[in-house]
Amino acid sequence: MERMMTVVAAAFALIITAASCEILDNDPDKHVSEKEDSTYVGLEEVAQILSLIPLQKNHIHEVYSAVTSSSGNGYDEEYTMKDLFQSPGAGVGDSEVKGGTLYDDPLRNLIEDAVRSLCETKAEGWSWTDPDGFLNALTESDIQIYWPFSEEWDGRTMPVITFDPEDGSEVNVGYRFLDDDGFRRVEEIVVDEAVAAVEPVWVVNRNSDAGFTTLEMLRREDPCWGEGGGNIVVRPQTRSEKPMKALILRDFTMKRNYDSWFAGASEFFVKIGYMEDFTATTEAELRLYEPTVTDFMIVVKRNQVGIPQNFNAILMSDWSENADACAFMITEDDGGTRTEWSSKAKVFVAGKSYGVEISIPMNERDDVVWRGKLAGTWLERCNGESWPFGDVDLTFEVVQI
Repeated sequence: MERMMTVVAAAFALIITAASCEILDNDPDKHVSEKEDSTYVGLEEVAQILSLIPLQKNHIHEVYSAVTSSSGNGYDEEYTMKDLFQSPGAGVGDSEVKGGTLYDDPLRNLIEDAVRSLCETKAEGWSWTDPDGFLNALTESDIQIYWPFSEEWDGRTMPVITFDPEDGSEVNVGYRFLDDDGFRRVEEIVVDEAVAAVEPVWVVNRNSDAGFTTLEMLRREDPCWGEGGGNIVVRPQTRSEKPMKALILRDFTMKRNYDSWFAGASEFFVKIGYMEDFTATTEAELRLYEPTVTDFMIVVKRNQVGIPQNFNAILMSDWSENADACAFMITEDDGGTRTEWSSKAKVFVAGKSYGVEISIPMNERDDVVWRGKLAGTWLERCNGESWPFGDVDLTFEVVQI
């Protein structure tokens, strides 16, 4: 582990033991390091706070409620610090505040008490002196609790606490709660994905998908998303009397995970650029058209590798006979500076072929799973069949609507 803990375990132990008769079985010298930025909240110090506060079953159920709600909304199994402090028990995508009387003693109270004690006692290794400053920074950060395999929780077992080392590692230190005749102590263990698969593990990591809207949320929030038959997702549009062919992505199968398990699920973005409802018959009319870019996010959890995920969304609502191909790209989100991929789509006007520039947005650090052109003839011929596109398999279908 390249970076050492910023919080001195011994100082935590003195604070928490006084409140809850807990004993920390730890070596304080292993957890001392310099804070690089006075406004920066590190993942390791948040994990250490969580591992040393007197967690009770009601706090575990609060986190379980939040991550279950996030998952049901199409996101990862995550509980953001913003929700933890402002709307206890709420998951990403929840529109209603779940706080108030639902949680008489929410998890945020324990965190606030611990932080205030650390600042007041000027604990060694703790550089913050303003508790409100730390709590505000934590609330506004992108830090969250990620609970992989949360659906397997037995409702009783206390979680192991760990954090994303943010260096691509698959193994890190974790903190397990042990009960010795009414006294709680915490022991260090080695945590990997195999451990998380058999016992509850909370990973303190950074959120990467809360700012996007999942297909599940789109289906719920906009009644127009759902027209087109069954669960097919379409963008609101003016209906035409003429028959139209639509390109549908039926399902999406991830064949490998892209990031370290500490970082959570893979967030894929499916992007397609084309000339919508293209009917130009002259070069002058061609200049009036702007390419359309459709962009969807799909979150695939780590335990869904190899399992087809129902996508069932219309990528192109009007496949024009004048269009020869469309630009298509799949990325796995890793953030970075906003950039774009430029491609050319070929269209036919008055018997002549023209190239139309299409720019599809992406992030600088994104993993490009696949990009290229999809020919109309290929889509027609492979209608309804699953085909490999890099490390994912896709099933397209062309239907008349």
